[in-house]
Amino acid sequence: MEGLNLIAHNDLKNPATEAYRVIRTSIQFAQAGKELKTLAVTSCMPNEGKSITVANLAVVLTQAGKSVLLLDCDMRNPTVHKNFNLSNKVGLSSCISMGTALSDAVQKTSIEGLYALTGGVIPPNPSELLGSEQMKNVLQRAKEQYDYVLIDTPPVMPVTDALIVSRFVDGMILVIASAEVKVEMARDVKNQLVNAGANILGVVLNKVRSEHHGYGYYYYYGSKEAEK
Repeated sequence: MEGLNLIAHNDLKNPATEAYRVIRTSIQFAQAGKELKTLAVTSCMPNEGKSITVANLAVVLTQAGKSVLLLDCDMRNPTVHKNFNLSNKVGLSSCISMGTALSDAVQKTSIEGLYALTGGVIPPNPSELLGSEQMKNVLQRAKEQYDYVLIDTPPVMPVTDALIVSRFVDGMILVIASAEVKVEMARDVKNQLVNAGANILGVVLNKVRSEHHGYGYYYYYGSKEAEK
């Protein structure tokens, strides 16, 4: 069993699962002739739910018959291997710094069609690795082999890693925890992403209180076009 509560896999009739499907549909509509194969998910601060968002989004994409690579770019605090009970001895840092082949680093999860490239051994210089030519090569090879590459990136406020990754991907999704992130901070993060050249596809409002379920689960009410 996965270490993460993959509600989109475990409870197909849950309202939160349907909300993930809405996000999936929004992404498909957003393509409109544009290539959107590499999608990064970030947040303003830690603990807003970006990792659970990207994992469940990966699940609903596989349910639509797509092959998905979940890539852990949060090399300062990697969690994909924990969430899916995978080894982290070889991962993204190995591909970038040691030239390990993508095929030797990718692991199959227990979910059909879902593969993972964990963060690997934590390097001393994650920002430099993520901005390297080798990182761009990893993403290019991944795009050629999978229908979608979903990327878990660090929060924007503490470090610059997500801003660096945003330049290399087709789109960014920003997760914001309701009632936890001030409007001013959200606007600042959006402006930082825009200034870095990110293509912001939308915002996922997370931890919205449900009248019937309280805070028992994270709830996602789809993505909307980010305000300009």
